[in-house]
Amino acid sequence: MTRATARFRRTASSLLAITLAGVSLASGLVLAPAAQADDVRDKQYWLDESGITKAWDVSKGAGVKVAVIDSGVDAGHPDLKGAVTGGYDASGAGTANGQKTLGVKPEHGTLVATMLAGRGHQPPTPTPTPGATPPPATSPSAVGPDGIVGVAPEAEILSVSTWLGSANPAGKSDQDQIPEAVRWAVDNGAGVINISLGSTTPQWPQSWDAAFLYAEQKDVVIVAAAGNRVGGNLQVGAPATIPGVLTVAGLDRKGVASVDSSSQGISIGVAAPAENLQGGLPGGGYAEWAGTSGAAPIVAGVAALVRSKWPAMSAKQVINRIVSTARDAGPAGKDPLYGYGVLNAEGALKDSVPETAANPLGSIADWIRVHRRGNLATPAPLPSADVASAVPTLPDPTVPAVVPPSQRDSAISAAVVIGSALLFVVIIAVAAFQLRRAAKDPRLARDDPDTGALDTADSQGQHS
Repeated sequence: MTRATARFRRTASSLLAITLAGVSLASGLVLAPAAQADDVRDKQYWLDESGITKAWDVSKGAGVKVAVIDSGVDAGHPDLKGAVTGGYDASGAGTANGQKTLGVKPEHGTLVATMLAGRGHQPPTPTPTPGATPPPATSPSAVGPDGIVGVAPEAEILSVSTWLGSANPAGKSDQDQIPEAVRWAVDNGAGVINISLGSTTPQWPQSWDAAFLYAEQKDVVIVAAAGNRVGGNLQVGAPATIPGVLTVAGLDRKGVASVDSSSQGISIGVAAPAENLQGGLPGGGYAEWAGTSGAAPIVAGVAALVRSKWPAMSAKQVINRIVSTARDAGPAGKDPLYGYGVLNAEGALKDSVPETAANPLGSIADWIRVHRRGNLATPAPLPSADVASAVPTLPDPTVPAVVPPSQRDSAISAAVVIGSALLFVVIIAVAAFQLRRAAKDPRLARDDPDTGALDTADSQGQHS
């Protein structure tokens, strides 16, 4: 490894680690220890407002695995019973099954997972009366009446733990963890990957290219959070800027672009609720929180509903179905605050949507071919806020053909020159005559100011 390459890896790793922590820390976590499980369900306003409850008429996500690349998921939470079916630790500091919560925000992954695929739970059973018939057992995938119910309550969670936001005691950087996590998720059957993490730079280390290309080639939907202004993300940062990724912006409680809990950028695909969210905490508790970290699993859950309904549907068609059924918001058409519009889960599951020839959010394969010149080994530039100038689109200027002047044009030009000279001589002669006349007549030589009054000497005898 060259010295320049090593310096780039250190710089980029530091940049990403710090800003990943910013997104996580800025997620607006507000602990609510007094909340009861049966109160939480009533606060999940997005289930109705985003059309999710009506989408459940068609699908609840059965048979789809969703990888949550985050800080680890507590599979012991009552609302995740039976939901976490696999996992992996990409950090080197967790447990092999990815269920140990890690880093500066260890609760983050559990909050995400419960919103995505929570199954709620049954209320505590009263002490049975001697001789009474016990209540019937419920299916592990059945939705309980209390606690958090996720967007795709019958989907399976793969918990992929990473250590981001502070120095990893195992020494593995985000440059190593993110691509390793993505590859593991793809190889272990994930149809959807949720990444509620981000950075303050739109660029990503080249070490990520091959992993995201691999996911694209294996037909996996990747959903990523756009980031939060309150965490320093004024613009969307990587990995939400990677072509082909379904990037999610945040809405406030009124359904408009959130000032704090969102960002903006041309890579945004759709917007979803990001304020006053409810999620589960490790150990069985609950919290109110905010941020695109919570908006992303809402959209990832809808992607799971679609993949469950149409198992053979390609990833690009799944993404196209979600963005093309979104309700337009902001300026007409796609814009940097809402993308294609506000999430409409019912439309994504029930509307008729024409097939698309390409992912409406682009392709990492095409990007690599253009920007890396198809070579994954080419050193990536240091992350920078500079934007390369666009290739000029104006045509090259043309030079007019030389045409020799005609004799007629030459004659006219000569006449104009001679006439101008004669006129000049006449003007000089008239001016000289007037000067001689003024010298002989005192009245013409007088230089009185113009007052607008009559000269009484000259007007005598003219008025009575």
